[in-house]
Amino acid sequence: MRILTGDDVQQALPMDQAIEAVKAAFAQLSKGEADVPLRTSLDVPQHNGVTLFMPAYLADDDAMAMKIVSVFNDNPGKGLPLIHAAVIVVDAETGAPEAMLDGTYLTALRTGAASGAATELLARRDARVAAIFGAGAQGRTQLEAMCAIRPIDQAWIYDIDREQAETVAEEMSEVLDLSVEVADTPACAASRADVICTATTSSSPVLSDADVRPGTHINAIGAYTPDMQEIPPETILRAKVVIDHHEAALAEAGDLLIPIGEGVITVDHIHAELGEVIAGDKAGRETAEELTLFKSVGVAVQDVAAAAAALKAAREMGLGREIDL
Repeated sequence: MRILTGDDVQQALPMDQAIEAVKAAFAQLSKGEADVPLRTSLDVPQHNGVTLFMPAYLADDDAMAMKIVSVFNDNPGKGLPLIHAAVIVVDAETGAPEAMLDGTYLTALRTGAASGAATELLARRDARVAAIFGAGAQGRTQLEAMCAIRPIDQAWIYDIDREQAETVAEEMSEVLDLSVEVADTPACAASRADVICTATTSSSPVLSDADVRPGTHINAIGAYTPDMQEIPPETILRAKVVIDHHEAALAEAGDLLIPIGEGVITVDHIHAELGEVIAGDKAGRETAEELTLFKSVGVAVQDVAAAAAALKAAREMGLGREIDL
């Protein structure tokens, strides 16, 4: 079994290649060429956390894996990452476990890659200003993905923890060689952005509908349960909504389930799955003034595709180490 650390994964799979791998996975998902059970959620209320078990099989790629990912909300106060994860890659021919990858970085990478794919298809081609809500690991890869897809030359970061936002702004300015500034208010970030990415664990909207300009594209990737919400219902109503997966979104996406429950929208308001847009079966952005929104709760096909691509490259590059179980 090959063991890949987060550094190994980062070296093996750059963002542009991750985006292409995830695009192929979403296309398979929408064509019915993937077996993706709804994830199993194990709540741990006494420690303010949840652990998710996410298996998937991609038939066209003949690739199989399962991710175990934990989100424990008290961790940052303990100096620990909010998210811990591991991905087990299983040989689809024999069923033998063939690799274990650090899933904490892989989760941030594949989530950024999904937003990168959505941005490629839904954001205006002249988008140059990005706004990131949430200064965690996900926020970092969201910005990286935006810069891989569009000529971003200005970015704003907003977080309720200003010190953390300042740390990430300084770091990403250096990594991406562009101006990254901390926004004093949500309005400061949202009202200036061509592309907005929300990567928080909020249970209420993190921005105001009035601050979202026509022509903006939004990647809403933080809320992954029915009672979590990052985007105002009014914004959902006026947006062309693209999702990662119908079954998962209608079971878990509070950003959609809450306005559906309030009668603001119906299920028919969902325009397409991202895989349908990738395949050309449904339209992406059609006008410069259109407001577009990609709602993702995270689907295991992203992990399988990213893990398989990272493992293949790692073997070619001699990364990681082999162990006998």
